[in-house]
This record gives sequence, structure tokens and C-alpha cells, in this order.
Amino acid sequence: MLERRTQKVQPPQMYQVVMLNDDYTPMEFVVVVIQEYFNKDLETATQIMLKIHLDGKGVCGVYTKDVAATKVDQVLEAAHKAGHPLQCLCEPVES
Repeated sequence: MLERRTQKVQPPQMYQVVMLNDDYTPMEFVVVVIQEYFNKDLETATQIMLKIHLDGKGVCGVYTKDVAATKVDQVLEAAHKAGHPLQCLCEPVES
């Protein structure tokens, strides 16, 4: 008879999507991008935008690696199409 062993599965490494402040991208654009790509309401998006503005960067959301990378691509493409130099990146969440 085979013994059934429970296997400990590690949760996937999570990544935070971080937007960086710049002196050119309008605050309103940043708020819209946060609402559109990170599903935040206006108040939450505004709070995140102010954190980016005041601290130089802010976390927009935490996802698995593939989802985080896709969000970064979407934000960069939207910013590029709108002619803004907005920068966005993903970094591993320290556990």
C-alpha cells in the first residue's frame, strides 16, 4: 500500500508593479492609468498617484510575475501612445 504524503507547495513569488515619478506626466493621466489597469477607484488611484508624486515611486498592485509584467507593458504602452515619459517596473516582493 502506498503512503500518501502531503507535499508542501510554495506560493508563487509575487511581484509589485511600481510607478516612478517624473516631472512631465500629468497627475490626471497617472490617476486614469491606475484606475484603468489596476482596477482602483478614483480615491485609491489618487492616493497612489500622490504617493508616487511625493515619494518618487508608488506600488500600484501585487501580482504573479506574468501578470505584473503584462501590467508594466500596458502602462508603458499607454504612456508612450499619450506622449508621456511615465516609467513603470515590477520588482519581487520581499517575503
